[in-house]
Amino acid sequence: MRTILITGGTDGMGAALARHFLRTGDRVVVIGRSRAKFDALLTTVRGNDQSAASRAEFVAADLSLVADSRRVVEHLQSNHARIDALVLAASFIRQRRHATVEGHEASWVLFFISKYLFVTGLAALLHAAVRPVIVNTAVPGARDDAIDFDDLEMREGFTFARSNAQQRRANELLGILATNENPDLAYVTWGPARLVRSSFAGEVGKVMKAAAAVLGTLLGQRPDAAVSPIIGIIDTPVSGRAAYRGAKKLTLTVGNHDDEDAARLATAVGDSF
Repeated sequence: MRTILITGGTDGMGAALARHFLRTGDRVVVIGRSRAKFDALLTTVRGNDQSAASRAEFVAADLSLVADSRRVVEHLQSNHARIDALVLAASFIRQRRHATVEGHEASWVLFFISKYLFVTGLAALLHAAVRPVIVNTAVPGARDDAIDFDDLEMREGFTFARSNAQQRRANELLGILATNENPDLAYVTWGPARLVRSSFAGEVGKVMKAAAAVLGTLLGQRPDAAVSPIIGIIDTPVSGRAAYRGAKKLTLTVGNHDDEDAARLATAVGDSF
């Protein structure tokens, strides 16, 4: 029985993956903010398989808080011997810079620092798997110079576009760190081929929220359909780094100083967090 860990596993694509892997008989650990949503998810699965409840675990956390990410990692280290697949899918969109109660920029922590803590903190558990895989839903293809190493939390000049590009590039560099540490690991940055119909979690303007709702309804694919390529990646992982939009494999972004940038990023995270 595999152990599948899914952050953001109570909504949208994360919930679709949790339902699928529970139905296929795997052990699924869901990290999310709402126990009620997890219970509702479990009800939909348990109707066909009474064993699902014994194979499902929920850990409540707000992954925009560093302390919560560290707490979850420590819990997993203490209670699990192996993680076969780690899906990093937690999302909460913010158009404007937001400082958490810890004093950090919320989007940077949620979309990169939490992932860094999971990937590095759970490395030993991933090592214990025969074919370990990480699927990181950071859409690939950001510019190789998208990271502002002098102001990672964008205290000056924050824009949604800059923040988004930096997070995406940082997660590509995280793949270099992870696969250097574990050459058997499959590390995939993945984004959907098109819009997905799901609850739009975030603090955004009315125009953006309305556009997402309308376009998602008209053009979006169902979460269960959208995650089909991820299921394939998890079921047949290939060691090394890769990037996908839907089922289409993309060319990895390669910069002139990728290894140096990855090491610099790791040092910056260690110094700040």
